[in-house]
Amino acid sequence: MLPSDCDGKPTSDQSVGPSDKARLPLYSATDLTQGGDLAQISLAGQVYTLRITRAGKLILTK
Repeated sequence: MLPSDCDGKPTSDQSVGPSDKARLPLYSATDLTQGGDLAQISLAGQVYTLRITRAGKLILTK
């Protein structure tokens, strides 16, 4: 997630440029959850839960 200013928009000196976006992998949250609303993601031996809310927002918890 990008740092943002008080209105929630990325600040200009911290935003990702077009060439940077092309190098980032893009994953669909619905693909990760296989059409459901939960997925488990592991990192460095820790397991996290990705949840898609009814409002269509993402929550990542440990």
